[in-house]
Amino acid sequence: MVETTISVIKADIGSLAGHVIVPDFLLELARKSLKEGVEKKIINDFHVSHAGDDLELIMTHNKGEGNPEVHRLAWDTFIKGTELARKNKIYAAGQDMLADTFSGNVKGMGPGSAEMTFEERPSEPVVVFMADKTEPGAYNLPLYKIYADPFNTAGLVIDPNLHDGFIFVIQDVIKQVPCFISMKTPEESYDLLALLGSTGRYTIKKVYRRDGMVTASVSTDKLHAIAGKYVGKDDPVAIVRAHSGLPAMGEVLEAFTLPHLVAGWMRGSHTGPLLPVGLKDSRCTRFDGPPRVVALGFQVSNGMLVGPVDLFDDVAFDISRQRGMKVADYLRRQGPFQPHRLSEEEMEYTTLPKVMARCENRFVNEEIVPKGKETEKKKKSSSVE
Repeated sequence: MVETTISVIKADIGSLAGHVIVPDFLLELARKSLKEGVEKKIINDFHVSHAGDDLELIMTHNKGEGNPEVHRLAWDTFIKGTELARKNKIYAAGQDMLADTFSGNVKGMGPGSAEMTFEERPSEPVVVFMADKTEPGAYNLPLYKIYADPFNTAGLVIDPNLHDGFIFVIQDVIKQVPCFISMKTPEESYDLLALLGSTGRYTIKKVYRRDGMVTASVSTDKLHAIAGKYVGKDDPVAIVRAHSGLPAMGEVLEAFTLPHLVAGWMRGSHTGPLLPVGLKDSRCTRFDGPPRVVALGFQVSNGMLVGPVDLFDDVAFDISRQRGMKVADYLRRQGPFQPHRLSEEEMEYTTLPKVMARCENRFVNEEIVPKGKETEKKKKSSSVE
């Protein structure tokens, strides 16, 4: 049986009025470019979308993961989009394009990618998650809940196909050389949580059912690790299969009802709630945020995409959004103080070190007593006594 590959490749190549939303003319350019890819038989089908200021290319093909033709198609689309964005003086044009020439794969070049290859089941429901103003570790909590928390996923208790648990592949995204570890649940749940709680370093790359069936894939590209400085948040994407021996779509989405705290938001330097929103609300405005995630649901049929349905565009998630905005409002009141602002270690690749460098040579080895009028007054009083 022919295997189908889903490739979701994204990049921030420019947006309207700041880091807000991808303009329609870039979306249209991307559709035209990917249509040519279909005509050239590079890909089978595609859907172009956005999450805030990130252009999202969702493609299906039969060429496997990391295919140079598919990645080149995405790269060329982003390059053409960057040229048009610069022509129109769109903000942050080409922000994620960190390399000058294509080297066979977009990995390490700026754009983020999540890919998954599988044999299609009789019915193949898939959801693509697209986040903005946050980092790859933003998916750690919801994916753990989907595949390891019976309070979220009832199937872990009552469905024999899920009852044996899952295998999580974790990547250490700080190390320059790719470094992975696999852990099984439920028996290694505590060890797994010890890693996943460090969302800035250990990120879920893929999740498999115990029999080897792939069920989730996440982009783990860290822009600052590539550029050596802050150039924007990573804005990760994820692909998740549902139903027929896997968590149901409702169980997958349930994991996002808690607007949990993630790193990112303004200048990639703040903590904020991850809001589950529909495409119509995928505009990052308040303090360049708050961070948000969009979910597009598809059926994959013989390598083609049927859909999508805008899964978070539902009143059922209104209460989650309301809770998230209350948290956002509370955090904003803390201004530049932690925990709203990230810790100094996490700020290493932002612009803060340039500010801190101004103070570095002013530190001395003893307490400083200011010399002012009050100090002189005390000295005179002491001499009189």
